[in-house]
This record gives sequence, structure tokens and C-alpha cells, in this order.
Amino acid sequence: MKLVVFDVDGTLIDSQDHIHHAMAQAFRAAGLAPLPRAEVLEIVGLSLPVAVAHLAPGQDGATQARIVAAYRQAFMQARLVRAAPLYDGAMACLDLLGGRDDMLLAVATGKSRRGLGAMIAAHGLEGRFVSLQTADDHPSKPHPSMLLAAMEEAGVAPSDAVMIGDTSFDMDMAGAAGIAAFGVAWGYHPVERLQASGAAHVAGDFTELAQAIERWAA
Repeated sequence: MKLVVFDVDGTLIDSQDHIHHAMAQAFRAAGLAPLPRAEVLEIVGLSLPVAVAHLAPGQDGATQARIVAAYRQAFMQARLVRAAPLYDGAMACLDLLGGRDDMLLAVATGKSRRGLGAMIAAHGLEGRFVSLQTADDHPSKPHPSMLLAAMEEAGVAPSDAVMIGDTSFDMDMAGAAGIAAFGVAWGYHPVERLQASGAAHVAGDFTELAQAIERWAA
């Protein structure tokens, strides 16, 4: 069996508006000026406390904790208004790969369990993934813990697993876990950064990604 592990934000769903809006609200709640959109999107993929520490390194722990709490509240409210959409082609790709007898799908995300569960429910993805790894149970990416747990749950060796993501954190996590890594060009880090972090291939759309995964699995 082959295991294909997907990141979520910037890979399967286009959540950049939700993320930027929630972080701006969080910074205002802590009495700080919101950060530029590009700066906020740079940290997508990290666990939330680690991301906030990167974005507000000069603030004390209590202030960073307020930002984290306010972000969670603002993101939940934004999600209730409108779920972040799947990228074009994402569902077809999951259908194709998930329909193979020799392939298992999993998720490794910086989201919380609650956030991932809401995303899965919003898009009808229940039962698609054999393993769901979130920031609640692991160190932040690029630590390999999420991938090691996903492989253990799926009963798959590193040589038979691949990580799919849009950030260098995903690529570095895959390298740390000893598995292959494919990048996607529609997410939050540029192609050159993905390649520098070890992406074996960077796909321009989901059709190309599915073809690359099928070649890898052959």
C-alpha cells in the first residue's frame, strides 16, 4: 500500500482570506497593528502558538496567548459565515487517488482537531482519510511527528509514503520523516522555496499532481 498525506490550508482549501482576517482581528484584540497579508501567509502551516511567536516575537507570553485565543475565536466566526473553499480540482484528485485499491490517504495539518473536523464536515470528506494528524497532538511542523504517526496508523513504511503540501514546512517535515515530498504551486510559499526544501516535484494543478503521485506509486 502507498500512503499519500495531504496538508490542508493552501493545499486542499483556499483559506487565505480567513487566515488573514482572523490574524488581523487577533492583533487588534491585543492592541497591536495588523500585519501585512504576505507576512501573515508566510507562517501558514505552523501550529498556531508557533506561528504567533514568529509574527509577534517582541511580545511577551501573555500577549502572544491573547493573540492565539483571539485568532481562534475570529477564525471560528469566519468559518461559520462561509467555509473556506476547496481548490479547483481537489475533490476530483481525492476521488481518483482514494478510489485506488493500492492507495491510502491521510492528513497532516497545523489545524486543531476541531478545525480539521469542521473542514471535513463542510466539504463532505468524512471517511476519506485513514489518519488525521493535527497540531493538538504533535509538535509544530517541520517536526516529523505527524508523519511518523500517520505511517504507523496506516502500516506503511517511509519508502511507501509521500507528503503533499504548499510550504517549506511540509517539505522539511517530509525530509525529517524520510519520505518523499511533492509541492503544489497554488499555496503560500513560492515554487523556488519548495524546491530548495526538497520537493521532488511541484505541481501546477491537481491534474498534474495526481499524475505525479501515480507515477511515484507505480
